[in-house]
Amino acid sequence: MFLSMYLITVLGNLLIILAVSSDAHLHTPMYFFLSNLSLADVGFTSTTVPKLVVDVQTHNRVISYEGCLTQMSFFMLFGCLDSLLLSAMAYDRFVAICHPLHYQVMMSPRLCGLLVLVSIFISVLVSQLHNSIVLQVTYFKDVEIAHFFCDPSQLLNLACSDVVTNNIVMYSVGALSGFLPILGILFSYSKIVSSILRVPSSDGKYKAFSTCGSHLSVVCLFYGTGLGVYLSSAVSSSPRKGAVASVLYTVITPMLNPFIYSLRNEDIKRALRRLLNTIF
Repeated sequence: MFLSMYLITVLGNLLIILAVSSDAHLHTPMYFFLSNLSLADVGFTSTTVPKLVVDVQTHNRVISYEGCLTQMSFFMLFGCLDSLLLSAMAYDRFVAICHPLHYQVMMSPRLCGLLVLVSIFISVLVSQLHNSIVLQVTYFKDVEIAHFFCDPSQLLNLACSDVVTNNIVMYSVGALSGFLPILGILFSYSKIVSSILRVPSSDGKYKAFSTCGSHLSVVCLFYGTGLGVYLSSAVSSSPRKGAVASVLYTVITPMLNPFIYSLRNEDIKRALRRLLNTIF
């Protein structure tokens, strides 16, 4: 089952990337961010699911110390990158709807590339911040983690004997990877809603809002499942229930993103049809 979902995720996101890169009509800021989001989703799910599939097939859940740290680092990197790219996409929709006449100038290729580079830099920073704390413990041996991957929060609890240090790191990471992107998204959509409400016709309102419907669906799915995992781990004393809930945002969310964007977006549909006709 996990192998099938992983293959669907990789294939779906790669098709989005190929469709955007092969169609000149999609060489716009919105689809530039979308292709980067698809690439981040492939990396995000690839950090956990292949190892999970191997573990299920071999009935061996052992992972080396180096492998655990590597998995944790890439999990944090791609998870944070997903969050920041969603925030950049919200800003793109804000400019497109609230400042349409200045869109080409404000969302220049240079700015779009800079936003992606800054997102990658912050993601690497968050990943290495986690690593620096976990590496305070030089070696883990015969440690059991009640999860299907090396969950950063559980490793941080093992590495941090000092509760204050643990909390500082958790709040810093949460601010960089969660709070600030969510704040940016909320600000962008508050301006978008305010601008749409000033449109006199209902058709105009629907047309304006439909341009960000797919992005809003992905945002709700990404942060909704993440919040669900956080609440389930906070309410339930069983770490294994939290592990089950984590499947939602590590496996299900990256798999559904391509379907959300392709089913609700006529431009992507046309590009995919052209791509498939070219291939076959």
